[in-house]
Amino acid sequence: MKRLYILLSCVLVSTTTLKAQNKKTESADKLFNQFEYVEAAKEYQKLVDKGQQDPYIYKQLADAYYNMYNPEEAAKWYAMVVKTPQEAETYFRYSQMLKATGKYEESNKQMAVFAKKAPNDHRAKDFNQNPGYLPKLLNKQKSFNVKALEINSTGSDFGAVLTNDNTLYFTSSRNKSKRTDGWNDEPYLDIYKSTMNGDKTFSKPEEVVELNTRWHDGPVSISSDGNTMYFSRDSHAEKEFEKDKKLNAKFSQVYLYKATKEGNTWGNIQALPFNSKEYSSSSPSISKDGKTLYFSSNMPGSVGETDIWRVAVNADGTYGKPENMGAKINTEGKEQFPQITDDNVLYFSSNGHIGLGGLDVYMIDLKTNSQIDNLGKPVNSEKDDFAFSFNTKQNAGFFSSNRAGADNIYQANPVCGVEAMIVVSDARTGALLSGSRVSILDVKKNVLETQTTTPNGEIIFPVDCNTPYTIQAAKDGYESGVFAIAATNGGKVKVTSALNPIDVIVTEKEIVLKEINFEFNKSNITAEGAFELDKLVQVMKQNENLVIMAKAHTDNRGSDKYNMDLSDRRAKATVQYVISKGIDKSRISGKGYGESEPKVDCKEACTEEEHAENRRSEFLIVKK
Repeated sequence: MKRLYILLSCVLVSTTTLKAQNKKTESADKLFNQFEYVEAAKEYQKLVDKGQQDPYIYKQLADAYYNMYNPEEAAKWYAMVVKTPQEAETYFRYSQMLKATGKYEESNKQMAVFAKKAPNDHRAKDFNQNPGYLPKLLNKQKSFNVKALEINSTGSDFGAVLTNDNTLYFTSSRNKSKRTDGWNDEPYLDIYKSTMNGDKTFSKPEEVVELNTRWHDGPVSISSDGNTMYFSRDSHAEKEFEKDKKLNAKFSQVYLYKATKEGNTWGNIQALPFNSKEYSSSSPSISKDGKTLYFSSNMPGSVGETDIWRVAVNADGTYGKPENMGAKINTEGKEQFPQITDDNVLYFSSNGHIGLGGLDVYMIDLKTNSQIDNLGKPVNSEKDDFAFSFNTKQNAGFFSSNRAGADNIYQANPVCGVEAMIVVSDARTGALLSGSRVSILDVKKNVLETQTTTPNGEIIFPVDCNTPYTIQAAKDGYESGVFAIAATNGGKVKVTSALNPIDVIVTEKEIVLKEINFEFNKSNITAEGAFELDKLVQVMKQNENLVIMAKAHTDNRGSDKYNMDLSDRRAKATVQYVISKGIDKSRISGKGYGESEPKVDCKEACTEEEHAENRRSEFLIVKK
């Protein structure tokens, strides 16, 4: 993949390369050490075809295909390599290549070997602590709909970022007139731009000529006001390269640059002061306030092969000391392509955290220091998925993937959803109530789901955007509560459900509850009625000698016989509900009285409120 240049053009060299080279592999090794993996693989293959059965050659072939990201060929040669014991990282790479071809079971076997050989490695610990990670990721709720952009070329296209004025900048190897890179035999990278139209289509890309050199250029990051750009560039452009006598190869680094808008073009290009011949820094991303620049690097202090770093951008144009983002984000593997959103969510790619294969896209909310979250399918796949950016103003995301063979840019449109957090507490003391039963109902009062609160009194329901819901919460010893979730256009919403301790009125003759309402012409127990009847159940459980008679009444609309039958059905439904909650049937009976015992004797001139008062249930104490 072309974007491997951005990952690091000088450090992805197998440790076996440092071994004393022999005459047979000298020419192939030289190509390998110069990162000309395409030609190196051909030379090693020629040696194998001539009968060379050398584990060193197998390892060089495997690593060459690993660096070119050819999982099928890499896995084939790693299978030959591991026939003899290897260093831990070889098993990790083999596992990654197997996962990239969808062979998850075989991949996990190699990861188990890796974890045994390197038990203190972050990647090994994650693997051992998450044996069921794959079903969780595959069944993760979909967050985005994705589609390939029509501006993709036959070459590599990646690193797309959308500015607030709807300009899409990206990096591409589509310029066939440029010299090719021996890493993967594609033209060197250039920076391009396109415009997103009102119908979400894109204009024909055009080269940003003032930024491009004969070497690699890109990807870029644009400031919130659109006037400042940070971008990556091959240090060859500065005529800076080193010669490593051990490797017998010349190599360059990747540097970071800043440019400013001059009319409709970019100028005043300046290298950032912490660039170094000793390491690479790439893939910049500037925060909304312009005060923090995120980037990937292998500079001293890195946890793994490449890490996510950040540096303060001072008001006078100077820079602070680069700061590693720490072991929560960075692993012993590769963390790359950081992208910070306007609301301070950091997206990045990694092959060190638990994932579906190759590089996966992850996110962390820096405002709350949330847990690292894998975006799941369809953003992530068994292939390399990387360079995810999200424009909060346009509500549009973009990422790159080689799932179709070459690196292509995909648009990621959010699936509109709301995360509703319900917190149940004691209305008097504020104490959080674990073990509370919480149901969520739609606008038609259908119970969609019921859960039990965690020890901290919480439950999370994923719900649809722009749709209202009702929450009903209940706990033994408390009155049930009904709470609304207002229609919300995405994001998170918190609903506090404060429940009052039960104060049921128990007189000498009856247990007084709130109205047990029934729907018109129906006798089934509604969700509201059930929550109220639960109070009766609790009182009867606390007083085991209580025997109750449920009396059901109707208003005076309808015939006497019809009302008598309807009330009788309602009384019996009430009894059945109480029995279903564990009360012995000998302790409760029910009878319908129709309209024969009105609470308000209003005859033919009843108001709606008076009709409602007459449609009631009573719970008489037969025996204490």
